[in-house]
Amino acid sequence: MAKEADKRFAAGGLAFLVRHELWDGNVQDHADQGVSIDVAADVAGRETALLRFNCFDIERSYIYGPENPDLRIAAPAMLGQADRVSSGGILCRMDPTTDGNPIGWTIRMLNTKLPQMLERAGYAQIAADINLAAVRRILPDVEACAWELAGSRRNTVKHNRGTDIFECGAIRFGLEMRRLPMGDGGLAIHVLGDIGGATRKTYVEETELLAFDCFWDGAHYHYGPRNKNHRIYWDRTIVEEPLDWVFEQLENRRLKAMIERAGYPGVAADLDEDKVAAVIPALKRRAYEMYQEGERLTGHKGLPLQPTPNLVAD
Repeated sequence: MAKEADKRFAAGGLAFLVRHELWDGNVQDHADQGVSIDVAADVAGRETALLRFNCFDIERSYIYGPENPDLRIAAPAMLGQADRVSSGGILCRMDPTTDGNPIGWTIRMLNTKLPQMLERAGYAQIAADINLAAVRRILPDVEACAWELAGSRRNTVKHNRGTDIFECGAIRFGLEMRRLPMGDGGLAIHVLGDIGGATRKTYVEETELLAFDCFWDGAHYHYGPRNKNHRIYWDRTIVEEPLDWVFEQLENRRLKAMIERAGYPGVAADLDEDKVAAVIPALKRRAYEMYQEGERLTGHKGLPLQPTPNLVAD
């Protein structure tokens, strides 16, 4: 059955379902978010997704027949692979280098290739029956909706900056004992930088570039909490102690690459890695002191007694 949509549009015998999705690394899939567009229709009395377009930050793909259990996949003969039946459709990748923005590419394909794509998805009769003119009239509304959801529904967060601050040239570290209202929490390490102006200007803004939430239950970290906010939960079978993992990355000088991935290449270019190395011993000492304080207070490392709400609520 087609997934529930944030917005839906009907035209030409088809439904276009547009929704925003957030994926967490090691939970749903890889860390990602964006807009998906389903082309759906009634198949045997049930609304069924015929095509799906994933217009995400990283996952840029489209699926023929995501709910067709009998779709045959034919591989090129040169690969020496036999045809096979797929129960999850045929997944193809957009090329971000040549295809451009995935929302724009998707709308272009719906405008020019929809009947052919429906045929390949295994729905030849639906392809023959659609009113293509009606579909083309509604596509600008589908595109406008996709762009609006991509901007308005993006999941971002503004944490507190921390109670213990360690200046480090172009960046600073903030340590905070965090507790969510539902009880999870632990030590948070915020990597902060001044974005959007010189520090003597009133409009300069301190922005969190990275966040490491070493929680007792849902331990995770964020790339660009206020930018793309790609969130990854540690696999606690592999990473038994998240705080140890964080300092391993800092000590092995991976911070610059992580700041670049978070979407701040200018800050990464200004990073003084020798200065970071000089700050780490004091930062590490205080972090483990706060870790131990939480365990003394609550039985969980870094967890305070009272909730610590973010400065900016949703």
